Amino acid sequence: MFASTLSLGLALMPFVSAAIVDIQVGATGLTYSPDAIAANVGDQVVFHFHAKNHTVTQSSFADPCGKKAGGLDSGFMPVAANQTDNLPTFTVQVNDTNPIWVYCAQGARTPASHCGQGMVFAINCGQDGTPNSFTNFKNSALAVGASLSAAAATASSTPATAASGFATAAYGGYTIPPAPDATPVTQVITLGSSTWTTTYSSYPGSPAATPASVDGTVHKVIVGGTGILAFNPPFVSALPRDTIVFEFHQKNHTVTQSSFADPCRKLNANGTTGFDSGFMPVADNSTVFPTWNFTVTDTAPVWAYCRQQTPSSHCGAGMVFAINSDETSARNFSAFQKVAEAINGTAVAATSPSPTAAAGSGANSIKIGGISVTLLVAALVGSLL
Repeated sequence: MFASTLSLGLALMPFVSAAIVDIQVGATGLTYSPDAIAANVGDQVVFHFHAKNHTVTQSSFADPCGKKAGGLDSGFMPVAANQTDNLPTFTVQVNDTNPIWVYCAQGARTPASHCGQGMVFAINCGQDGTPNSFTNFKNSALAVGASLSAAAATASSTPATAASGFATAAYGGYTIPPAPDATPVTQVITLGSSTWTTTYSSYPGSPAATPASVDGTVHKVIVGGTGILAFNPPFVSALPRDTIVFEFHQKNHTVTQSSFADPCRKLNANGTTGFDSGFMPVADNSTVFPTWNFTVTDTAPVWAYCRQQTPSSHCGAGMVFAINSDETSARNFSAFQKVAEAINGTAVAATSPSPTAAAGSGANSIKIGGISVTLLVAALVGSLL
């Protein structure tokens, strides 16, 4: 009996020792109080929302004021100024000892951002003096706020070039949404035992700069197929160090970088030349498919297309692709595809590389199932277009 009682007591110990930690949200201005805590597995962190309208939204150390994909989010919790009891709460269960970074999403990506004014919180962050300390996290949030305020001040003192809130495509006079403003960010990234410094352009709606792992995640995209002029999936959200593996199926396609304003021509602007897989001919009866890899290095949107133009423009038929397109903005994937379909026929052929020459100019090195091989494709081109 004693042994059974002892065993039961030991089994219940984790539950008995679990703590409830109360956090006051907005009780003393734009703050979480306390603003950083250490918690054990099994502990519950209960956020109590005070007057105004705040959130508890998970971010990352690299992007303190940007929502982490799949992260926790209380949603907005409006509380009247005269309400002092029955305050709404939001509870977070601590499942491991990894750091959890939190911010208030009120006014996100604007000069009024609560996060940009230092309203951030952390669970199990590093000690002061370490790269992932709360002080460094809060300073990064304040830097984001300063950048947003500076950008707003510059915009207010600069004559508007698009007063009507739109821009035009590279040619054809087609109206497109204006480009978003990027915020240059330099961050110290800590992942496991690895630490490095990265500089990137943070866009509204862009993912954090911290990869899921040191080696990154692999995303597979199918290009084409029998009777298919499409990339599948047509867009992905990817983090730095992630790899996009393009697997080419039937016919003869490319994946070629372009831009939102000029979707059907290879990117070549401001000293930047876009990537290009080259043509990848695949026979109708093929069961082994060539691949081409692209490693993500930034959080900025990447736009791409298939530059095959025989017998007609694949891009003009909507065969385009995007990495990290902001699907909540006007510059989403669907908008990019519509630009490609609307303007592809007016100036593409004059400046794009010849698909016939590129596909049949000699030997093309490709990767099939991890083995590099060389294909003489000149004889295949006619039957694959």
